[in-house]
Amino acid sequence: MNAQLGRAVVAVAASALAAVSLTACGGGDDADARPGGSAKGDAIKVGLLLPEDQTSRYEKFDKPLIEKEVAMLTRGKGEVLYANAKQAATAQSAQVDAMIAKKVDVLIIDAVDSKAIAGAIRKAKDAGIPVVAYDRLAEGPIDAYTSFDNEDVGTVQGKSLLEALGDKAKDGQIVMMNGSVIDPNAKDFKAGAHAVLDGKVNVGKEYDTVDWKPENANANMAAAISALGKGKIVGVYSANDGMAGGIISALKAAGVSPLPPVTGQDAELAGVQRIVAGEQFMTVYKRYAPEAAAASEMAVALARGERIDGIINQLVDSPTTKRVPSMLVPGVALTKSNVKTTVVDDGVYTIAEICTDRLKSACEEIGLK
Repeated sequence: MNAQLGRAVVAVAASALAAVSLTACGGGDDADARPGGSAKGDAIKVGLLLPEDQTSRYEKFDKPLIEKEVAMLTRGKGEVLYANAKQAATAQSAQVDAMIAKKVDVLIIDAVDSKAIAGAIRKAKDAGIPVVAYDRLAEGPIDAYTSFDNEDVGTVQGKSLLEALGDKAKDGQIVMMNGSVIDPNAKDFKAGAHAVLDGKVNVGKEYDTVDWKPENANANMAAAISALGKGKIVGVYSANDGMAGGIISALKAAGVSPLPPVTGQDAELAGVQRIVAGEQFMTVYKRYAPEAAAASEMAVALARGERIDGIINQLVDSPTTKRVPSMLVPGVALTKSNVKTTVVDDGVYTIAEICTDRLKSACEEIGLK
């Protein structure tokens, strides 16, 4: 994926999403726009398959946002059938089979394993069910894709880490804790981060973390501390907030003080609280609402056999499918300085949720009260 192109075209996202209402309600000629498509009404069944529940975002944000958007687009007549694979690729393939048996009109799939899901997606297509790849670029004959500009996410993380390190960037070594190798997004985050960090820091240890699990990141970090020495680690690149929590626990257990700057992603509540407390330097705040809205709009339009030209902002190549119509959304670096103007003002968390008793003084210091 070309991150520069993604950043250039994603600026049109708002106008593209605004235009979708005209496209989605087109009827007439649009009803026959997709081969095999039919003029489906509002009684649409959307199969929603999410990958895991280790990360809070899927149950807290993605699922309810998609359910709300589908209901709005179908005037309350649409139905979302939901399943979570809990990080098991075989379970997710079985869930696709179950959705086919239930005769859903369209599938939204956030793949556990982008390669392993390809066969199941082919089955869905053979059954005449269009597929929207959500958040991760699944292989196989997908019809559309929506996610964040993933290389740009890694770039944002890398730049933030350099900002935190300042003139101490080469005074020691950093540890890089990348995501799971079966998640194509992790590869993009890693590439974006390396593009910024290479030549400007010394990478002492680097890991691809199995299943994104905090406990695996914790074990990797403990091993890195043992190998490098706790006084030699000046910063940690963590690809997401869950792993950042495991990393920080390992640093504390080893007696590392002060804590080096640690990055993150997803703006999980625990991650935001660590940022307020000064334990984690930053996270990438990804506004899930436009991503969920794009997936829902694509899914409903495809189920109706309508065009999705007005929703997308670029074309993306997967390893198996070229020029996939896609909508990519940019991320935002969240630090102590902008907690209020991001997750609080957007209604993701209240100040009361963030500022527990132990964090009240820290919150007051940054104007959260």
